[in-house]
Amino acid sequence: MRVSVAMGIVASLLAISAAEAPAEWQSFHGVRMDSDPVLLARFERAYRYCEPEANYRGSPYPANPWHVTALRSCMSRLGILDRGAYSYPANRLFYPLY
Repeated sequence: MRVSVAMGIVASLLAISAAEAPAEWQSFHGVRMDSDPVLLARFERAYRYCEPEANYRGSPYPANPWHVTALRSCMSRLGILDRGAYSYPANRLFYPLY
């Protein structure tokens, strides 16, 4: 049982994609970050703040799942969520044409 739980955690971390484009992020209220220049500036400031933290807390390699997880954690603390189609493993399984 423990092995299958560990394999599930590893598989879910490997399925995380690093969506760095502003179009792939949204606010808590569902507004895309590239829809308004003010939101775009807010995204740029938050990304500049969170990228070094992701390098320190996660990994210096942007494709590493620990880096992506640390980046998402920091961005969500600042009110910005990832909205990419392949951001989470469930989207990949249940929405192949999304």
